Amino acid sequence: MKTIIEPFRIKMVEPIKMTTREQREAALKKAHYNAFLLPAEDVIIDLLTDSGTSAMSAEQWAGMMRGDESYAGARSWYRFESVLKELTGMKHVFPTHQGRASERLLFQLLGGPDKVFPNNNHFDTTRANIEHTGAQALDLVIDEGKKPESLHPFKGNLDPVKLESLINEVGPSRIPACMITVTNNSGGGQPVSLENIKVIRKICDKYKIPLFLDACRFAENAFMIKQREPGQGHRTVRAIAQEMFSLADGATISAKKDALVNIGGVLLMNDSRLAEQTQNLLILTEGFTTYGGLAGRDLEAMAQGFQEILEEDYLTYRLRSVAYLGEKLTAAGVKIVQPPGGHAIYIDAAAFAPHIPAASFPGQALVCGLYRHAGIRGVEIGSVMFGKTDPKTGKTIHPPMELVRLAIPRRVYTQSHIDYVGEACAELYAERSSLRPLKIIEELPALRHFSAKFVEV
Repeated sequence: MKTIIEPFRIKMVEPIKMTTREQREAALKKAHYNAFLLPAEDVIIDLLTDSGTSAMSAEQWAGMMRGDESYAGARSWYRFESVLKELTGMKHVFPTHQGRASERLLFQLLGGPDKVFPNNNHFDTTRANIEHTGAQALDLVIDEGKKPESLHPFKGNLDPVKLESLINEVGPSRIPACMITVTNNSGGGQPVSLENIKVIRKICDKYKIPLFLDACRFAENAFMIKQREPGQGHRTVRAIAQEMFSLADGATISAKKDALVNIGGVLLMNDSRLAEQTQNLLILTEGFTTYGGLAGRDLEAMAQGFQEILEEDYLTYRLRSVAYLGEKLTAAGVKIVQPPGGHAIYIDAAAFAPHIPAASFPGQALVCGLYRHAGIRGVEIGSVMFGKTDPKTGKTIHPPMELVRLAIPRRVYTQSHIDYVGEACAELYAERSSLRPLKIIEELPALRHFSAKFVEV
């Protein structure tokens, strides 16, 4: 059948507060034109992030009630550990309260001045945690990954030629680990092929560099491998995911994405010496190693979520619903990162608002325009999030793409909600010349996009 339905029934609902354009204008001004500072109740459709915004299943809620809240050695921990070890094959499993806590632990132990961490594309908190230690975070995605219109099926691939060139330039001793983000969030939610992970694994073996996955959306990546990579269509998503993990020495995971929970993270590794150091730091900063800053009920919800995310009926619906929005925008003439990724649609803000230069933040202008027009909250992924000042010249270095991400929460919105988003984007595109440039009047030195204040010019 042509219509792919949601493979679930709705059992509980939450009301949405409908607002007028005048109310949204006032809210936007009060939030200093930063969508992160808007009260959530003033948002009609919230596509700011897919992180921690999933609707949990009946089985996950049942697990929450079964949660064992013992401080050490709770049965909820043993179930969580068993699920993760079976899925990933990793020797050491550490729960954390969210993905950035896993990143902080890993890079506090591996990072430091003069260290370099290559990746296809580091996302915001990964980059910030690396740079906080004095290390460098370098993006080595393939060139197609910087072209929104390219139809390359695996635009998230890490370029092996660039990686080997970097290793030869700085020396393997300065690279404590190589990262691959699956799917590649900063680059449009694009997948990484299994073949690419294998090639990078061989390079890392050659130079004795550990390979870690940023595996927040590992299941969506595995499903796109099944759909797009020759020779993989007959395999189960679970088998593909297990092979992805088998090619890595460790992984950081925000369970708030593919594990379908509202809080939680994981740090995985095979190196026993590094695991001992991690255990010490985890106890010092997060909690005992069998709860890692989480309640037992959270561990139960994660354990169930890591199983449900690999259900192929769910993944078929998930990726189709995202692609559906992409098709509606494309039909309206809106340029997006092609082909649609797994968790979000990324609008090419530079093409949407060509009258606004990168220095005046076209992505942020589009975010403000969408909220003002229809109460939809997205997030800028461009010069606000990733713009930097060159320490030598003092000039701003802009990222290769100016994007706005519309991240779809899992199991939350229906087709009519997505139709509303598509219609609103099309209407705003027809009057795109009304979008106004912005300038920053207040910002923090790191992760400025979360709290920066703007004025419209």
